[in-house]
Amino acid sequence: MLILAFDTATDVATSALVRDGEVLGERASRAVRILDDFEGLLREAAVEAGDVGGIVVGRGPGSYTGLRMGLVTARTLSFSLSAPVAGVSTLDALAAGAPGASPVIDGRRGEVFALVGGEPACVSAESLGVEAGRTYVGDGAVRHRARLEEAGGLVPPDDDPFHVPWARHHAARARDFGAAEDAEPIYLRLPDAERALRA
Repeated sequence: MLILAFDTATDVATSALVRDGEVLGERASRAVRILDDFEGLLREAAVEAGDVGGIVVGRGPGSYTGLRMGLVTARTLSFSLSAPVAGVSTLDALAAGAPGASPVIDGRRGEVFALVGGEPACVSAESLGVEAGRTYVGDGAVRHRARLEEAGGLVPPDDDPFHVPWARHHAARARDFGAAEDAEPIYLRLPDAERALRA
């Protein structure tokens, strides 16, 4: 099956075209331009949009705005291509790209999104348990490098590809394709605007 996979939960948006486990093309950028990237990937692979049999979208956690953009794009493409959708955790994709490492996504405001007891959680960077000798990857690991390394953690160089949630890993971890609305985002806290209203 030809799969279009993408993730917009972090500052680096990624997309990939994958057929039966083979990566036909992959892109990453600081700007969310999934539709432009999709068209470019189709051209490079010499396939048609109608050949896409499934869409995989990153469910986060991450930027609220980025997640919404990704999910809306997945729903739009699902409708226009008549293709089912599967959602994959951005943390799981990061972990798949760096086997044995712990994924850490920057949550801003001194917080990070990480796997705690195997489940996605939002915790303060200060309270994140660090295991000496363990590798930490993701933009949260880069932002909080000093603290992680001070506690004995290992963080690859800032520009290491391990810090990017590559869409090829989303495609590899996708299960249970279905209705686009079933790919629910992983929100671990309220958006800033809603917090401000409640305050």
